Amino acid sequence: MPNLVEIRDLHFSYGPRPILSGLQMDFPRGKVVAVMGGSGSGKTTILRLIGGQIAQQRGTVTVDGEAVNPRKTDALYALRRKMGMLFQHGALFTDLSVFENVAFPLREHTRLPEELIRDLVLMKLHAVGLRNAAQLKPSEISGGMARRVALARAVALDPQLIMYDEPFAGLDPISMGVTANLIRRLNNALGSTSIVVSHDVHETFLIADYVYFLSQGKIVAHGTPAQMQASDDLYVKQFVHAEADGPVPFHYAGRSLAEDLQLGQPQ
Repeated sequence: MPNLVEIRDLHFSYGPRPILSGLQMDFPRGKVVAVMGGSGSGKTTILRLIGGQIAQQRGTVTVDGEAVNPRKTDALYALRRKMGMLFQHGALFTDLSVFENVAFPLREHTRLPEELIRDLVLMKLHAVGLRNAAQLKPSEISGGMARRVALARAVALDPQLIMYDEPFAGLDPISMGVTANLIRRLNNALGSTSIVVSHDVHETFLIADYVYFLSQGKIVAHGTPAQMQASDDLYVKQFVHAEADGPVPFHYAGRSLAEDLQLGQPQ
């Protein structure tokens, strides 16, 4: 099966408010696939649907040939053991050391002896350059280091699928480059499929094999980073080149200023 994750005719709403509409997406094995778009376009919702935190109203989400169904708890937990997740801002356990944070999924999902867990944790921390920070608390390391610890935790179980929710948010340029390089290297080393939700065009395009662009809950463009750089699609051009105005307008939709001035007060 060439695709690890497949999404077909997916629809999702929060109450009466539609978020995603008619999505068709493929995430091939061994590839890094980016999901990009403006705030509120539904990017993180896609990760939550794949992870089974929420359920779609229509359509299917399959991971490794199995349908994701939040209502089937045992099957969902078994499927999640094939997944790793890097949450936005890391989401480390603040009262646990760096070592204990990375050890947590190993203790939660396996019955490995502590000696083997210790070796695995140190290997994962070594892979992200932080083996010597193992006994520090999250409050004692920088934001960029914390993101790398969270990445080590995400790959602790050598997952088939790794999902990244805004992995570059709030990082300085050096930390962004280090994190992007780690995402690509770890994906290649593990043979995993990586889904990267991000606003950062430069770093994401350096590591992604394929890109989906979302706007208002629909896919408006998709292709390789090179194809997206050269795209004539107005939305893609505005996003990639950070243009202030375009299909996503500067002004919130509604009456004109002239109409408001004539009426005497905004409604």
